[in-house]
Amino acid sequence: MDQYFELKKNNTTIGREFVAGLTTFVSMAYILFVNPSVLGVAGMNKGAVFVATGLITAISTIFMGIVAKYPFAIAPGLGINAFFAYTVVVGMKVPWQTALAAVFIAGVLFFILTIFKIREIVINSIPHDLKAAIAAGIGLFIAFIGFQDGGIVASSKDTMVTLGNFGTPTTLLTIFGVLLTFILYARRVPAAIFLGMVGTTVVGILTGLIALPKAVVSAAPSLAPTFGKALSHLGDINTFQLWIAVFTFLLVTFFDTAGTLVGLAKNAGFLNKKGELPRVGEALMSDSVGMLIAPILGTSPTSAYIESSAGIAVGGRTGLTAIFVGILFLFSLIFSPLLAVVTDQVTAPALILVGVLMASNLADIDWKDFPVAASALLIAIGMPLTYSISDGISLGFITYPLLMILTGRAKEVTPVMYGLGIVFVGFLILV
Repeated sequence: MDQYFELKKNNTTIGREFVAGLTTFVSMAYILFVNPSVLGVAGMNKGAVFVATGLITAISTIFMGIVAKYPFAIAPGLGINAFFAYTVVVGMKVPWQTALAAVFIAGVLFFILTIFKIREIVINSIPHDLKAAIAAGIGLFIAFIGFQDGGIVASSKDTMVTLGNFGTPTTLLTIFGVLLTFILYARRVPAAIFLGMVGTTVVGILTGLIALPKAVVSAAPSLAPTFGKALSHLGDINTFQLWIAVFTFLLVTFFDTAGTLVGLAKNAGFLNKKGELPRVGEALMSDSVGMLIAPILGTSPTSAYIESSAGIAVGGRTGLTAIFVGILFLFSLIFSPLLAVVTDQVTAPALILVGVLMASNLADIDWKDFPVAASALLIAIGMPLTYSISDGISLGFITYPLLMILTGRAKEVTPVMYGLGIVFVGFLILV
């Protein structure tokens, strides 16, 4: 195991990789409950979606660990599942079975693009400064999610966002968790993020804000209501509107995953001197496998998860971390009642701290180069403001080639970046 994953070379141990995997798992375990809730709006069986979510996360993440050897986790993506449920099924009045078929076709196209290394070429063509902006933007995005989930910020009719009610007990629990986690990390306590989660959970239980689980073990629900429905409804993809849905699933997942992988790799120091990710082809193949199998099991498209940064922050450096994450997701299908203690107040402090760490990538941007700085800022601030990684990337990727052309620096832009600018213009118009 040490030889395959090069644990000594990466200055890590099996124990450290397990703690990292556990931290990532705890940080993203919410998807087991959030995804069924969102897709339930589309009329899908929540129990079956719960199982499909756990299985596809385990399969694709373990594949990532074994093949690509990176500590990145893959699971059904937030945002794209809302597009699936609210836009395609509810808005377009498309049966969820047909929507799954659209996801499957997008997955096939996704897989083909990966096989021919088109995705790899695209990722390696992104300028270093914009990669840093993507990493920082993801950090701002997940910090905002943490603030929102924990009740520190709330919606406002007048200003869209405002401070939450600090008199609310659950918000106070979040604040306690943030302070505890910050203090542990500042004092360089090993596994500070994970220990912050544990401490927040214990305080939550003692104060009655987090309920003890009613059971320890429960049988996994049946997958039958959703399994294979995508394949049996492929013939239903027969209108222009549905093909637009296929294209949207493909485009959003393509750039959500690519952006997240670049951000995670940049923050973890995995990029080489050229700003490229070694074994990027294997990493991209891992999420392609997830994208292809997810609709067959019965869930929305998968994406690399920004919560992987929580595991990386506590020392996860190899694919062994991802394997542990996958195994824990498999176990979670049996011990799902125990996950009830992992509330938003428990995960919010971890997300906020990781957001702080990832935002440090802003220092790697050349702020004196205005075309680069403006594009980078639009990417970084666009992600939290639009609540979408791909939308934030689109704002910067459209602006960058335009400003370079208008300032007489067109030759510095690669053909791929010009192509991406055009693609994103079409994407924003169509979607």
